[in-house]
Amino acid sequence: MGEDLQMSRASSRQLFDGYLDPRRPHAGAYDEMFDPVDGVRTAYKRLHDSLQPLQPADLTTRSEALDRALVDQGITFSLSGEERPFPLDLVPRVITASEWSRLERGVVQRVRALEAFLADIYGEQQIVADGVLPRRLITSCEHFHRQAAGIAPPNGVRIHVAGIDVVRDEQGDFRVLEDNLRSPSGVSYVMENRRTMARVFPDLFAKHRVRSVGDYAVHLLRSLRAAAPGVTDPNVVVLTPGVYNSAYFEHSLLARQMGVELVEGRDLLARNNVIYLRTTEGEQRVDVVYRRIDDEFLDPVQFVPDSVLGVAGLVNAARAGNVVIANAIGNGVGDDKLIYTYLPEILKYYLGETPLLPNVDTYRCWLPAEHAEVLDRLDELVTKPVEGSGGYGIVFGPDASPKELQAQRRRIRANPRGWIAQPVVQLSTVPTKVGERLQPRHVDLRPFAVNDGEDVFVLPGGLTRVAIPEGSLIVNSSQGGGSKDTWVLAPRASGEDAELRGPGLGTPTLKPESTPEQGPELNAAQQQQQQ
Repeated sequence: MGEDLQMSRASSRQLFDGYLDPRRPHAGAYDEMFDPVDGVRTAYKRLHDSLQPLQPADLTTRSEALDRALVDQGITFSLSGEERPFPLDLVPRVITASEWSRLERGVVQRVRALEAFLADIYGEQQIVADGVLPRRLITSCEHFHRQAAGIAPPNGVRIHVAGIDVVRDEQGDFRVLEDNLRSPSGVSYVMENRRTMARVFPDLFAKHRVRSVGDYAVHLLRSLRAAAPGVTDPNVVVLTPGVYNSAYFEHSLLARQMGVELVEGRDLLARNNVIYLRTTEGEQRVDVVYRRIDDEFLDPVQFVPDSVLGVAGLVNAARAGNVVIANAIGNGVGDDKLIYTYLPEILKYYLGETPLLPNVDTYRCWLPAEHAEVLDRLDELVTKPVEGSGGYGIVFGPDASPKELQAQRRRIRANPRGWIAQPVVQLSTVPTKVGERLQPRHVDLRPFAVNDGEDVFVLPGGLTRVAIPEGSLIVNSSQGGGSKDTWVLAPRASGEDAELRGPGLGTPTLKPESTPEQGPELNAAQQQQQQ
């Protein structure tokens, strides 16, 4: 018995063997489970205690059970011709109630300021007239659409859904990396990650009060219905580009959970500035279009003339006040990475406040002094295209060859407005299964905010993306990244129900009575969501 106990303890130590090795890449990063001096952080003590008894073989067993559950639900993608489960790590990320409260307030503040900014930019442009922002900053933005000027949403909401990407810096403080105000995707993975973890590992929830994420669709539907005030029973539809779109699984999931129609452009028509849905029972008027199509393809009358994805006449119907487009056309001006650098000025101008969530320090290549510094320190900085997404186009100076740096200098000189630069932020790390051990891997977080015009609801948690390759700071799935279930702990005095309560740590099992929910297969390109 004593020998077995010693072997068990030795095996459990192997799970974290060399975890905080000072020779690891980005050793200065903030680790969310372990403090290098005080050991396990308070938020992770119970999770750490649950992991301690496990042997390396247990991790493999549990990970295989998780993969089987994802395959059963159809959440797979193809990589090099091989079908694989969508990468979900079995160790959740934990955020305390107090940490989440600060993060939530910062997200809400940001959404409110950006709402005011968009209303102004497509209205009187007072912030420009007052000299707070230069006019050419706005007019040079690729996603500033004059077609949206003067369109006033009935309840004043343009950002019905926002995805605010945040990271923790070397001190463990949350900072905003970028804003996503057009068609932010990934919330389906938040819900499916939780559903899968709860089905496969109900024991892991037993000792925690984890706030639920299952009511997201309720808040989204409330926001969309509130966008059409004065209509007794608004008809809401989800407009998708179709089954080959990268986020189609999310489109279909949200439509199903909200109980509304999932439609393509060919299902809708405009007549006399009113939008109708073609059905077998005749035409039905549509009041709100939750679109998951980029602006440029939304209305061939106003944008790309040969687009077959959108609806001809949709913009004019919105201008006439007969339909609401969510999110609003032209929101991309608010998530331009150069305009992102002016968020402190935007917050002060509209709200009279300072940021609760600071930005990552950023150089603006279009300003001569900062442009010169970026070119001088290119080998130390990360340069990003202001319109980029999915991790594409980013150049990590410390990892770039002299030839790559020279090519990047030419690109920045040719288009200073198109680039920003940032110091290398050593994203925080969370234990992640790699082989038979748990190793630190870098993560970011995308909280999702839903605005109904009265309140901004922030889903407790959000999408945690994890960079699987050792030392990588690119978390996008198309670049080899994965995801984690994100646990926001409820306050001790909270009356909220825990996500799942169970008897204790046990063998991973699937509930036989559960009916797997099928989703489309995702290929390597389709993994990456629209934003």
